[in-house]
Amino acid sequence: MELPCDGAGICMVCKNKPPSEETLTCKTCVTPWHATCLVSPPQALSETLQWECPDCSMTHQPSTSALTSGRSEDSGDLIASIRKIEDDKSLTEKEKAKKRQELLSGAAAGPSSLDGEEKKEKNDVLDILDKELTCSFCMQMLDRPVTTPCGHNFCLKCFQRWIGQGKRTCAYCRVQIPPKIASQPRINSTLVIAIRMARMSRSSNGGGAAKVYHFVHNQNRPDKAYTTERAKKAGKANACSGKIFVTVPPDHFGPIPAENDPERNMGVLVGEIWEDRLACRQWGAHLPHVAGIAGQSTYGSQSVALSGGYIDDEDHGEWFLYTGSGGRDLSGNKRTNKDQSFDQKFEKMNEALRVSCLKGYPVRVVRSHKEKRSSYAPETGVRYDGVYRIEKCWRKNGIQGFKVCRYLFVRCDNEPAPWTTDVQGDRPRPLPVIKELKNAIDITERKGSPSWDYEDEKSSWVWKKPPPASKKRVADSVDPEDGKVIRIIKRQKTNVSVREKLLKEFSCQICRKVMVHPITTPCAHNFCKACLEGAFAGQSLTRQRGQGRRALRVQKNVMKCPSCPIDIADFLQNPQVNRELMGVIESLQQQAEQEKLDNNPEECSEESDGVTEQRDVVSDDQIAEEPMDESQNAQKQKKETDIMDPPSNVETMSPGKEQGI
Repeated sequence: MELPCDGAGICMVCKNKPPSEETLTCKTCVTPWHATCLVSPPQALSETLQWECPDCSMTHQPSTSALTSGRSEDSGDLIASIRKIEDDKSLTEKEKAKKRQELLSGAAAGPSSLDGEEKKEKNDVLDILDKELTCSFCMQMLDRPVTTPCGHNFCLKCFQRWIGQGKRTCAYCRVQIPPKIASQPRINSTLVIAIRMARMSRSSNGGGAAKVYHFVHNQNRPDKAYTTERAKKAGKANACSGKIFVTVPPDHFGPIPAENDPERNMGVLVGEIWEDRLACRQWGAHLPHVAGIAGQSTYGSQSVALSGGYIDDEDHGEWFLYTGSGGRDLSGNKRTNKDQSFDQKFEKMNEALRVSCLKGYPVRVVRSHKEKRSSYAPETGVRYDGVYRIEKCWRKNGIQGFKVCRYLFVRCDNEPAPWTTDVQGDRPRPLPVIKELKNAIDITERKGSPSWDYEDEKSSWVWKKPPPASKKRVADSVDPEDGKVIRIIKRQKTNVSVREKLLKEFSCQICRKVMVHPITTPCAHNFCKACLEGAFAGQSLTRQRGQGRRALRVQKNVMKCPSCPIDIADFLQNPQVNRELMGVIESLQQQAEQEKLDNNPEECSEESDGVTEQRDVVSDDQIAEEPMDESQNAQKQKKETDIMDPPSNVETMSPGKEQGI
């Protein structure tokens, strides 16, 4: 298949950016193509000046069917119109480009009979999202959406490319982007879930078996970890982790399936969020509540946690570079020391990661909110992001001047990541180019076949070799008589439409209802505009200090997001409505009302008749009342007005009065 280059100049065939001498531009549609990836590239230099791309030259080939001839005639008219514009010498280059763009957009808007059939087959919910949630850069449906404070949505990669060019304004409205959002953009998880649900509904309506995937935020949360009476002052540093709720041994490799979850019968799901590392430990995703690596030096590593412990870490979502443990002086009261004082070596936990690399074991990965430099980290708590595989490990000189152990993790889970809108899980992908490998030492790379690998027949990741046998005792289950409770309970599918599920996802995190005038905070949380403003009603941005005494500087009030501890005081000065999200919600609500009218026309007519009868009864009662004079009628109208619209001059309590200042 021959494909052109995309908007960024990257060839859609070889996925590389060709140099200028290997780029060909079509004289008709002015589209760049990679000459090396063409089946029949021009042989002479003179041919490149009058070269036509395969799409434009296809119209000159003879057709063999009525359908093909019809398309060729339409395309021939389009090509003739474009050439007529190019031959017009009275137009400038900008005017030619504008007319050519208008012509192409008009031709694309003209629906044919075949397009109409495809549109009918397409899911209407996905049509709404495809129409509203489109990136202004790539003109495609949002992928890893990022919302700016001005209420516009972009793909994460497109937004980062825009910021990387040194531009600090919104590409849509040219409003200034705050430096924190430009350096640390957050993915809007609500839009991710909505797009994924729409795509899943489309795949299920296509006739194939619907893939069961649950994206829940820790439903039916179990008992939390508790702190003993003696350790209350120390907080959760000495807290008891409580009961383990899964029936897997502590050295279990790979994901935790539903049969090992007797509490919920769902397993540990990708995207689950816990309050802290202690709650994460109770579900077996990552057992150590302080250390970042779980494993044994001669056995392998089962899980790691990304919590921003080392500045050398690099997080790219589907793959990341992880720094090993050690190299710090933690003696005495230096338990939180982050300065490295000696080299790391492949020993203890670092050796456990290297064993998993050589064997090809899957490693569970959890991300903590403490990793502030990553766009893929959650805003609060700890989130399970699936299993990864270590492809390479090496040692290099770290940023602090000492050698560190480095590991390349690549995602290999059967479920999609929390930040992607894909319905399917991961597929085998080529390894990224790691520049620091040029100066690395002690490079270790797996030579044999991995234990956890992708099987084409099943289209999933499976154990190619038997998983390592457990060397530790299984945690006690709910039933004391049975040490291992393994049950698989079939989930009953509720007949809830995708539209209702989407409207439920688009609920405000304050009032728990479908959002009205939705706004997205810089920390990627969504609220109704009225609810968020009402949560901070009566609070001013600044407060005076030293009243009655010497004058002090004005102090800025901290206004934390209702869903996380991020300060959003600057955002609340001028919160902007997310117009694209509001358009999606309104379209879904209109379709739901229309569907209700189509399905139950009799009930709707009865309701309207009941309303009419009620109005008639009220009018009869009003007629039967004794007549009142003008003064009584005026007093009655005034009372009704006060009840419906309370006076606006009611004195609101200021922050100073609330605090008793």
